[in-house]
Amino acid sequence: MFAGTGSDVGKSIVAAAFCRIFRQDGYQPAPFKAQNMALNSYVTPEGLEIGRAQAVQAEAAGIPCHTDMNPLLLKPSSDHTSQVVLNGKPIGNKDAYDYWGKSTQKDCNATLSQREPSPLCTFDFRKEVCDAYDRLAARYNPIVMEGAGSIAEINLKDRDLVNMSMARHAKADVILVGDIDRGGVFASVYGSIMLQSPEDRKLIKGIIINKFRGDMRLFDEGRRMLEEICGVPVLGVIPYYKDIYIDEEDSVALEQKRRQLAEDKVNVAVVLLRHISNYTDFDTLERDPRVNLFYTNNTSDIQQADIIVLPGTKSTLDDLMELRRNGCAQAIQRAHREGKMVIGICGGYQMLGETVEDPDGIEGSITSLPGLGLLPIHTTMTAEKTTRQVTFQFNGQTCQGYEIHQGISDTEEVICQTDHCLGTYIHGFLDNTPVIEHLLRKRVNHGDGSRENSEDGSRNYQSLAEFKDEQYNKLADHVRQHVNIERIYQILST
Repeated sequence: MFAGTGSDVGKSIVAAAFCRIFRQDGYQPAPFKAQNMALNSYVTPEGLEIGRAQAVQAEAAGIPCHTDMNPLLLKPSSDHTSQVVLNGKPIGNKDAYDYWGKSTQKDCNATLSQREPSPLCTFDFRKEVCDAYDRLAARYNPIVMEGAGSIAEINLKDRDLVNMSMARHAKADVILVGDIDRGGVFASVYGSIMLQSPEDRKLIKGIIINKFRGDMRLFDEGRRMLEEICGVPVLGVIPYYKDIYIDEEDSVALEQKRRQLAEDKVNVAVVLLRHISNYTDFDTLERDPRVNLFYTNNTSDIQQADIIVLPGTKSTLDDLMELRRNGCAQAIQRAHREGKMVIGICGGYQMLGETVEDPDGIEGSITSLPGLGLLPIHTTMTAEKTTRQVTFQFNGQTCQGYEIHQGISDTEEVICQTDHCLGTYIHGFLDNTPVIEHLLRKRVNHGDGSRENSEDGSRNYQSLAEFKDEQYNKLADHVRQHVNIERIYQILST
């Protein structure tokens, strides 16, 4: 298990690296994270939903993703409430206090005596995640586990499903990952270990220091001191990297994205929604050297962009209301009238229609709102969630993606298009070369003021699968160079 001193220390990336390393070394690894909290999710081949990090790690391991790799997924819908996805299917919404509170079962019993029981009261989450692990461990070896947040949240320890309690169930060797880039790595590593019970402390077999910048020799003394005070070996110090591209699901990663226009490139403005989800939809486009992709809710920047994208969202109606309040809706409509291209993905697609209705209060208290009126569709929110992988045709070429959405729109079209406006429920839509070339072919500036205008939009592209495979290998090489892999194997074999 790769556990962390906190959130965003790099657990997911390190776990992905070891999924690829173990695969390269002839093993059959699989990733596992008992409970994940993220809005970036993915669809398994069976049409079920898991956290994107485990889908990425499964890719690194060279195996299809499965719900047993992430049996419990929490998708925040507000500051206090999350949709609970168990074994790939949503089972209801839960207030954070109720979910983490000690009186959950008592509250469920009260609910049972007063009115119809909440479906969440009928599940033993600890048993569900342990059963998922056991099924996975029967099929793969080793299991590369990931913890969540900090392992030292002692106020939540008796309700922990994902960190040390899961390590105990799996009899896992725990490697603690600390982030030196944010500062305070000695205190965070030492404190995380010392706050464990004696039983759990014995499970921690090593430390990895992540995101180091500068001359590695400067940390030699620090490494020795850390081993001395913690009584645990430092297995590696991994330098910060900028030239390896691995999908990330953390909202912290989104905060580090670009925020401004650029000259001599196609400016793609992704509208920054409060409940934005699956922003990895734009990673491929962001890496295109012809493109400056940035995130914004600045109305002036939206109007100046060449392409405007409304992304997916966990709360379509709430974010649509916010777009009207902050002026972004009007800026998008004005830019469209001026000939700018507007694209909507999933919830963003719903917003571009004529109306969004929620008569049953699936999302909350807003029952109906007019959309931006750029596409001739009407959407009604439904309790049932659509989750599936899809193949579609675009400009005569076969493309792939996946759908994760609540609500249905009154059209049979997989892709709804009008004059310089396009919408679809398909995540991964912008990962497909034919789509990218269609969007960029008349908008690329060659530096002499002219724009590329080839009708076939032909470019030599490495396939997305080949690109990802190359990145996983680069990540594995990077980690092998700076972590004592032989010592890791010794730990696993004792």
